Amino acid sequence: MTREKQGAQSDPRVMEALRQVVDPELGINIVDLGLVYGSEVREGQVHVTMTMTTPACPMEELLMEMVHSAILRELSEARSVEVDLVWDPPWKPDMMSPAAKAQLGRT
Repeated sequence: MTREKQGAQSDPRVMEALRQVVDPELGINIVDLGLVYGSEVREGQVHVTMTMTTPACPMEELLMEMVHSAILRELSEARSVEVDLVWDPPWKPDMMSPAAKAQLGRT
C-alpha cells in the first residue's frame, strides 16, 4: 500500500494531535516528517501506523511515549492508543512535507 493511500485513511483529529509530536533530533513534527502512515479511531481506541527514519532510531521509545501522550491529551474520546511500528514501506526523505524539506534545506 502506498503512503498516499494510507494517508487518505487517516483521522484528521489524530493527525492534528500528532503534529504536536516533534522529533527531538530534527525539530520537525512526525506528520510533516512523513513518519505517520495512517490513523483510525474506533469506539475510543486509536490506532496509529507509523515508522521511524531508521530501524536503529535512538528516539523510538521517546517518540512512542510522545505519540501516546499527545493522542490521549488531545482526543477526549480516546480510551486507548495502539501504535503499529512498521518498516514497510521504509521511510525516505521524499516522504517529508514541502515545509519539512524547506526547514532542513532540502528543496
